[in-house]
Amino acid sequence: MPLSLPPLVAPVASLSDAERARTLRHAALRGFGELAQRRLAAAHVAIVGAGGLGSPAVLALAAAGVGTLTVIDDDEVDVTNLQRQVLHRMSDVGAPKTDSAVRVAADLSPETRVQAVRRRIDADCADELLAPADLVLDGSDTFATRAVVAAACERLGVPLVWGVVQEFHAQVTVFWSRPPAGHVPVVLSDLHPPEAAGEAPSCAEVGVLGALTLQVGSIMATEAIKLLTGVGEPLLGRVLLIDALRARHTEVPLRPATATAAVPSERPGIPLVTAEEMLAAQSAEGAMLLDVREPWETATGTVEGSMLVPLAELLRDPDQIEASRPVVVICAKGMRALTAAQALRERGVEARVLAGGLSAWA
Repeated sequence: MPLSLPPLVAPVASLSDAERARTLRHAALRGFGELAQRRLAAAHVAIVGAGGLGSPAVLALAAAGVGTLTVIDDDEVDVTNLQRQVLHRMSDVGAPKTDSAVRVAADLSPETRVQAVRRRIDADCADELLAPADLVLDGSDTFATRAVVAAACERLGVPLVWGVVQEFHAQVTVFWSRPPAGHVPVVLSDLHPPEAAGEAPSCAEVGVLGALTLQVGSIMATEAIKLLTGVGEPLLGRVLLIDALRARHTEVPLRPATATAAVPSERPGIPLVTAEEMLAAQSAEGAMLLDVREPWETATGTVEGSMLVPLAELLRDPDQIEASRPVVVICAKGMRALTAAQALRERGVEARVLAGGLSAWA
């Protein structure tokens, strides 16, 4: 059976006749029913961004009957948005994106209240904007904004549904700094340490498959519904990986980072090496240099002769690294390299880590 969490919100006393009729297909769902629908009616979700991910999330959550949506976006609709941002129409070009959210939600669900906030969320206003929400869904498009939103959610103890899409690939997970008792807190820095993640290329630079943003935004909305109602097993402690080109959905576990310093200490059984020792191992022992950073990080430069396998891809299939050669694992700061090395050593690979990562070497 799925491992459910307690519902985030208490239900409203009753639904209106019109809302009961509109959401009748939810009432028929086994394990969901009118009680879960009344919880949705009582819920308040903050959606950061009304773009590629926020658009389907607004549509899905309004249609589902969520009582209050706060939609935060300072941008205006551009004609290039229409390939993936399904809230907007040609007639909306030049208008605030939040206007589309208000209009479309009202058309779908007249009893859903949409609070449009036309401003860029930053460290000065994030806590104030997000504090009233039961849950936050982050559909923003820069890592700087994502870090601000994640930090605010950590301080507030509010669950954060998080997704990212680039080209043909996507990730979805749930972060929560103060989950119910018996559940392990997981936050953004456990997946992407802010000082090591860097800024991903924009969709204008590398492109994005429009249909994939609809899929990911819908999955994020589903995660929100599960958390609000206490139905199903949310992605807390798991990262869903989507490869649209190969039609593959896989997941990897996500656990709290055990190292919090900028240069992590050695984990038991995982030796750290200096840059000089790494290069010596490559020359004398034929060691493989394995770089587990993301493509947008390695685009700025790599160690000559290194093999590039992003951490999530490695954790999905550690056996792709042969055990016949020693390995030195590289990342930006060393934290992700320790995780990779541990997975490799559990499979018999002689794995070491570049101490402090490339930042310490530089």
